[in-house]
Amino acid sequence: MNGPATGERSSLNDDPFVDDEALELGDLKAVHGSPTSANVRVEQYEDQDHDLDSGDGDAALLGTEGRTRGMEWLKRASTPRWRQVSSIVIESAPTLLFTTVGLLFTGELLDHVSRWRAMVTIDELIIIIPVILNLKGNLEMNLSARLGTAANMGELDDPKARRKIISGSLALLQVQATVVACVAACVSMALGFLVPDPSPAAPTPLDSVGLNSTVLMQLVVRATHLPLPVKTGKPKSGFIEFIMVASSAMLSACMSSIVLGSFMCALIVICRRYGRDPDNIAPPIASCLGDLVTLCLLGTISSILINFVNTLWPLIIVLFLICSATSCAFIVRGNSVVKHLMWQGWTPLFGAMVISSATGIVLDTFASRYQGFPLLAIVISGLPGSVGSIFVSRLSTSLHASISDVSRSRTNEPSPRMVMITLFLVTLPVEIVFLAILHAFGWLKLPIIFAIFSVIFFCCAVSISLVVARTLTNYLWSKGLDPDTYALPIHSAMMDLIGQLLLVLCFMLVSLIGIL
Repeated sequence: MNGPATGERSSLNDDPFVDDEALELGDLKAVHGSPTSANVRVEQYEDQDHDLDSGDGDAALLGTEGRTRGMEWLKRASTPRWRQVSSIVIESAPTLLFTTVGLLFTGELLDHVSRWRAMVTIDELIIIIPVILNLKGNLEMNLSARLGTAANMGELDDPKARRKIISGSLALLQVQATVVACVAACVSMALGFLVPDPSPAAPTPLDSVGLNSTVLMQLVVRATHLPLPVKTGKPKSGFIEFIMVASSAMLSACMSSIVLGSFMCALIVICRRYGRDPDNIAPPIASCLGDLVTLCLLGTISSILINFVNTLWPLIIVLFLICSATSCAFIVRGNSVVKHLMWQGWTPLFGAMVISSATGIVLDTFASRYQGFPLLAIVISGLPGSVGSIFVSRLSTSLHASISDVSRSRTNEPSPRMVMITLFLVTLPVEIVFLAILHAFGWLKLPIIFAIFSVIFFCCAVSISLVVARTLTNYLWSKGLDPDTYALPIHSAMMDLIGQLLLVLCFMLVSLIGIL
């Protein structure tokens, strides 16, 4: 892969505001698109972290004071480092706590929705839940990461540019939501043929609790083994059943995109206006609310449509949504900011879906073997993934800023390792508070030794998440791929799988020493 021109490197080296270890990058014309693979190269900057107090490191891994537009990034040189670190803590800690609580609500909602008439009538509506939540949640995270980068680069400050970016992004989100919902419907129908019919002789209780989108896979597999009631209103054929599932998934995904997409755009604009860093706030909220809103809409819409399952209404809805997505596709093609994104980012979305399926297999294997496994899976997979999404978003902003016209000084700015340590220390109290709540409300009896081991393995998961976030972001950028589009889905799915494996190891280790 070709690197930047020699003259461009020389100009960077002559710039007093760029250190000798700065990233050597080529031309990136738009913050919202991926870098051109022919002109982008990154030097790994692992040596930046040799001294936490020296300020070495990626200068764009910063807090929010002074983060305005263009040359005003230079103001950050005079901002004390402790204020920048404190801004990360102040912004990310409430976000992560909110995310953890949101996962509990999502699991509680799933426990109720899974017993509704539509879900017990059509098995594929249960099977589709983890698939569509995984795909849909990644769409919102990608949107928040792209807009967060745009906000930090000052591209949302101009009203005309802001309207163009937001309108194009929302139209793109509608196209993506329609496609992923249709794919999810196809996957659920295929899995429906592979899953054996429920056996009344071996019922398995659905002891679901708050879980994230990939953790829900275990609930899906177990729910398909539940003895089901008499299925009044059963679709007359496989095609009608597919249309029912597709219409429910597509309509809920599109409505969720309108509601949540608008909310995320407003949140990022508000963060920008009040001097807060959307990189610290938006990605975890997008993932959490994406699961909650989509699940709520899917349950409601399917409960309504089940009354019209053998009519033309589900088919009419599918055709209408396809036409709507086509119209949005033309809008996206006419928007110079986002038109190239319509063909990018599909590989990590569907790759993440495959990884999530492996996570579901792990969870299905061990959830019934170890008491409290699904409950602890909330924090050991969901919370490290949320922390990593914050770090990915910050890193992506720094990489885009490094090749822009923004001049930056690295004086008094936290190094990448400093940011990693800060995020690590932020998550630790959230984990402890969560375990304390479980014990206080009697949801899970935790021996003190087991609690200590679970905290240790949680720290390992967070550390791995941050290292994977940095390595993956740098690798994708070096290959000419925009981390805002490609990094978050893969990172989220990988951390779900790694978190589940670490939790299994924790339970096995505690069992060997006779605690459980």
